[in-house]
Amino acid sequence: MTSSLVNFAQQTEEHARELPMPAELYGIVAFAIFLLLLLFTLGYRNVHTRRR
Repeated sequence: MTSSLVNFAQQTEEHARELPMPAELYGIVAFAIFLLLLLFTLGYRNVHTRRR
């Protein structure tokens, strides 16, 4: 039974789809988004202490 599963796994074709950009670029984009969110969050520090 094990050999038939191995044979089946070897016979199946992989249908891989290419990414629209290099894989490393996904990490860079995610890091940039998190940095922008951090800057946005830090922009609201001590807002509650401001007086009109």
